[in-house]
Parts: sequence; structure tokens; C-alpha cells
Amino acid sequence: MSAAPTGPVATADVAPAGHDIAPAGHDIAPDGHDIAPDGHDVAPDGVEQIVLGHGRRRLGAWRAAPASGATRSVLVAVHGRAMSPGYFAGPVAPHTSLLALATSLGHTVLAVERPGYGLSRAALPHGLPLAEQAGLLRRALADYAERHPVGAGFFLLGHSDGGKTALHLAGEPWSGATPLDRLLGLDLNGCGWHYASAAAHFPDTLAGGAGELNWGPLRLYPGGTFRASRALLREVPAAEEAETGRWPARFPAAAARVRCPVRLTFGAYEGWWRLDRDELAAVAASFTGTRRPVVERLPEAGHNLSLGLAAPLYHARALAFLEECLAASPTARGDARVCA
Repeated sequence: MSAAPTGPVATADVAPAGHDIAPAGHDIAPDGHDIAPDGHDVAPDGVEQIVLGHGRRRLGAWRAAPASGATRSVLVAVHGRAMSPGYFAGPVAPHTSLLALATSLGHTVLAVERPGYGLSRAALPHGLPLAEQAGLLRRALADYAERHPVGAGFFLLGHSDGGKTALHLAGEPWSGATPLDRLLGLDLNGCGWHYASAAAHFPDTLAGGAGELNWGPLRLYPGGTFRASRALLREVPAAEEAETGRWPARFPAAAARVRCPVRLTFGAYEGWWRLDRDELAAVAASFTGTRRPVVERLPEAGHNLSLGLAAPLYHARALAFLEECLAASPTARGDARVCA
């Protein structure tokens, strides 16, 4: 739990000779030049683009299923601020893909577009506040469970602002009586409580690009990462933008509502969050409705864990946590209690 190391970081303006140039941060792109049009992601082979829910408030998602056709559980991957589902698909190096690893282990992955992104952008041009995002996602997953097999239930994995949504989603009502309504666990990465001093002044930090907060030294990333990541960028919905500065006041209540097991991961070069020993202890202690979560610092990793060379290690540990939740699930124990 040592403090994040200091050192040169990938920025918008300077990169060592021979390297591609890091974007100014996935949070904002000047003049919109680097923001891809919503709804135009190209899913890799074996991944289908589906619609969750119905009516005006439908959500897009990438769905990757095991080759066998049978699913042990459904991993719901929730992208971060200004990102898209391709974040989880290994856009540069296939071995860094969460979708590929999870499906190889028998899980279906739903990499969802959060409200205000992608398919829902037209109906929700300003997006939704975090709690309302969670409510809409909850209804969309219930609709999915009525139409598709979900194995032992759902498992949430959220990155950054997507972790905030996933945290609220975990606090939604889940009866656990059947796999269709069972939440196995919650894995958060790059999502803490109090912002670090460099990230605490909104909106000034965002207007500057926030590159040093999102990235770490160039050695942490496969070659071509920064150019490839530009295709993942999306405009941040206004309702989500307005929520950013309010998060520290809302985190404790959101954490206290969670009843499933929780795991949190931060890269050693994480720039957004305070990560001293006392802060991490306070974060863990906020989850009063479940067992104290594991909090891990991942070496040689920045904020965007799934885009770096450490992605396979992070994904493997997240999926190992899913295995722990499955081992304690009602299916394994033969009763109807929620894994806790």
C-alpha cells in the first residue's frame, strides 16, 4: 500500500522518439477531433453487438459467449468515463482482452454501453446521474436474464466512472433467490473515494486533458496503445460530468448498500485517487454490509488497467475472485442465500 511512484508520464505533447503519442487523456479530446462517433465501434470476431432492454431507454452492449455455448456466469463489464466497450477487448494486444480470457473460462461477458453513450445517446443526450444509470442497467440485466442463460448469476466489473455506476448497481435490490436475480460479486478498479490533489479541482483538471492522471510511463503499455485508444473515446454526457465533484460525499452511502463480496484494485501509477494507507483502510471499512473487501495495488500499472501490459494479470485476478464467489454461491452450497 505504498504511495504511487513518481516518474515520467505519457502526456499529450511529448513522447520519447519512436513511441506513439499519448492522448491528452481519455476524459476529453480537444475540439472533438479524436472522439469517435457513438455507435460505430467495430467488435472483434466472436463478439456480437446486442441491445439490452426495450423502448426508448435501450442500451447497447458487446456480448462474448463461451465457445461451448454454456455459460457459468455473466460478467458485466462497465466502461469508464468517455470510453466504450472496446476498452475491454484488447484493442492493441489480443492477450490483454478481458472478453477473450473470461469466455475461455466459461463465462459470458456483457461489455455494456452506459446510459448516454453509444446506442442510448440519441434518447439520452445528456446521460443520467450515476444512481439512475444503475437503475436503468438493473432493468436491462433483468430483461437479459429473461431471454438468455446466466449460469450462476451476474458478476460486476467496473472501471473508473464505470466503477461508480457498478457500485450503485450492486446496491440495487438483488433477491438472490434464483440465478436470474443473483449478484455474485463486485470488482472495481480505478475507483476510489477521495480524489488526489492533482485531480481535486474540477472542471479545471478535465479541461486540461488529465493525461497524467490516466496514464503512466510509456513502458507500461503495448506499442500503439495511445493511437488505438483514440478510437475508444466518446463524449462525456453532461449529467455524468456534473456528478464528478459530488462523488466523495456520495461514496460512503453507496458502499454501505452493497451486500455482495467486493474487491478493489488500483495501479501503482494511479493518479486520480488518494491511496495512502489510511485512505485505503477507510475505503474498505465503508463496505459495512458485506465482508471487508480486498484492496490491491497492482505494480507496473496506471489508471487504465485493461489497456496496459498488466491487463492479463489484473483480469486473471478479477476472474479468480469470480471463482471464489462461484465457489460460495447458492448453486455450490445447495441453498438460496446470496454469496456474502
